[in-house]
Amino acid sequence: MGETRARTIGAAERRARLGVRHRLARGARAGSAEEVAGSLVALHGTDPASVFLAVGARLTGKVGPVADVERALYEDRSLVRMHGMRHTVFVFPSTLAPAVQASTTGPAAFRERTSLLKHLADGSTFDAEWLAETERLVLAELAVRGEATGSELGGTVPRLRSTYVYGKGTRQEGVQSVASRVLRVLGMEGRIVRGRPQGTWTSSRFRWAPAVPHSASDPVLDPTEARAELIRGWLGACGPATEADLKWWTGWKVTDVRGALAAVGAVPVALDEGTGFVLPDDLGPVTDRDSGPWAALLPALDPTPMGWQARDWYLDPEHRAALYDRSGNIGPTVWWDGRIVGGWAQRPDGEIVHRLLTDVGAAAERAIGAETERLAGWVGGGAGGVRVTPRFRTPLERELSG
Repeated sequence: MGETRARTIGAAERRARLGVRHRLARGARAGSAEEVAGSLVALHGTDPASVFLAVGARLTGKVGPVADVERALYEDRSLVRMHGMRHTVFVFPSTLAPAVQASTTGPAAFRERTSLLKHLADGSTFDAEWLAETERLVLAELAVRGEATGSELGGTVPRLRSTYVYGKGTRQEGVQSVASRVLRVLGMEGRIVRGRPQGTWTSSRFRWAPAVPHSASDPVLDPTEARAELIRGWLGACGPATEADLKWWTGWKVTDVRGALAAVGAVPVALDEGTGFVLPDDLGPVTDRDSGPWAALLPALDPTPMGWQARDWYLDPEHRAALYDRSGNIGPTVWWDGRIVGGWAQRPDGEIVHRLLTDVGAAAERAIGAETERLAGWVGGGAGGVRVTPRFRTPLERELSG
């Protein structure tokens, strides 16, 4: 008996899956920030505004997401901002945070602590005992205050204002403060978390707060189990995907990716770019009728355009230079029915403007125009509106913003 041929999943079906599972098709939109984050697994958090804009693009109705996201992040703690894949800050559902910590953040935190101790030994008289006492004082201060900025902590924990010589004897030699490094390590180890920012929801000047303590009944995940849990969630949201997509998204070694795929029983399927994988219960067909034509304005670093390493199935290669920066960070994008068809920006006066890079037809232009109005309705224009400038500027965004 011959081998069973792998099912083929073409680009059109992948775009239909994307519309439904990423909560972008009209009938698939979500009712809360938690639903959006749960469907996408992770929201890029390097640029704080991207979290709110990504959620807003996927919610039902015209009401903006700001209050809902702030509630989830800072009151209910049902969402958590933390370092994750590729040493990048993301926002995760709090239920997934232990798997992210065990599979990805924990090993990175170990490397970060080792690096800090080496730099302190090379450029100061501070050692592991000094670092441990400094961390104890920071945690004690946060326990009293509830939350504080790095500057405020430096005012009451003088050790945080200490400096060391970085890159001693090299061209990069310079004096650096220990504060950001210490807070970064504590955050990566899950001992403190980023709280409310100073200013509006677009600000990246976060206060730090004590992490919610784990109870004795909380399971301690084995890294192998944690990687399987993370891959299971990601394939549910983004499958099918290739091994290269998974390695790029997680930042793991290829052996860890393969082990996680085996652990979840991932099934190979045929894609235009080679072999992809889906979960064993995810082989059923999805068509355009399941998603319907849809329009969306997604922010810079949105998890949908940043979800895969191979992007030709939803992005014309000729448009990459206009929409991505040189490091591979995507700017604000306009979508029609599963494809990136243009970009958008906010001008200094608050106006939301967009440009299409391909002809999409009159019906699509009307739908895109409606999404532009919906976004402008909650971001706001004029003197009282919020200004959104991506942290990583891209050519088209710069041009449109004026």
